[in-house]
Amino acid sequence: MNLQEKVVLVTGASRGIGAAIAKKFAAEGAFVIINYLKNKTLADLVVKEIEANGGQAAAIQADVQVEEQVANMITQIGDSFGTIDVVINNALSHYTFNPKTRKTAWNISWEDYNSQWEGNVHGAYNVCRAVMPYMKEQTHGRIINIVTNLMELPVIPYHDYTTSKMALLGFTRNLAKELGVFGITVNAIAPGLTYPTDSSSETQESVRESIIHMTPMGRLAKPEDIAGSALFLASDLAAFITGQCIYVDGGLVMR
Repeated sequence: MNLQEKVVLVTGASRGIGAAIAKKFAAEGAFVIINYLKNKTLADLVVKEIEANGGQAAAIQADVQVEEQVANMITQIGDSFGTIDVVINNALSHYTFNPKTRKTAWNISWEDYNSQWEGNVHGAYNVCRAVMPYMKEQTHGRIINIVTNLMELPVIPYHDYTTSKMALLGFTRNLAKELGVFGITVNAIAPGLTYPTDSSSETQESVRESIIHMTPMGRLAKPEDIAGSALFLASDLAAFITGQCIYVDGGLVMR
C-alpha cells in the first residue's frame, strides 16, 4: 500500500474503529500516533500490541475539541517527525446506539445537537486546521473523516449524531475542493452499524438482526472493515480520489 514510514495520526484510537485503523496502518509500515482523550491504559495497550507485531506507534493525549490541545499535539508530532502524512478523524462525542434510550424529535434539545457538533465537527475542524500547514508545505497529504451510513438510511433516527455527521461530510467536501491544488485529498468513510464497539454495545440483538437481514452481505460491519477502507484511501491507489464518501456497510446503502 506504499505507507512505509508515513506518519499517521488517528484520533480516538484507544479502542474500537480507531484502534483497528491504527493497527492496520502500523502493519503496513506507517508510524502511527494513537490519540486518546482519557484512557491512557487502553492507548498504551494499542501501542504495545503494535510494537509486539513489529510496528511503530506512540500515544498522545489531547481533547480534539480544544484548539490549544490539538495545536500542542500537532506541534509535538511535527517536531518529532517533521511531517504529518495522513490524518484519520475518528474521535467523536460519546454516543450509544440504543433505540430505547435515544431522544425523539420532540424531546431532543439543541444542547444535544451541540454536543455532537463539538465532538464530530469541531474536533475534526481543529485537527484539519492544525495539520494543513504541514500538508500544504509538502504538497501532499491525506485526510479521512469518519461519518455514518445513517446519513443516507436513518434506519433509526439518531437525530443529533446523524446531523453532525452530515455536517462533517459537508466539511469534507469543501476541504477537498480547496486543498486539491496542494496535492491533499480529503475523503469520508461511512460505516454501517459496527460491532463490537462501545457505541454499539447497547444495540439490541433484535435491531442487529434486522440490519443484518437487510444487508446484502448478511452481517454487520467489523472495525477491521473500516480500517481496510481507510488504508485504501490513504494509499497511492487512491491518489486521484477526493471529496468522496465510501459506504462500508455490506451494501445496505447503495449510491
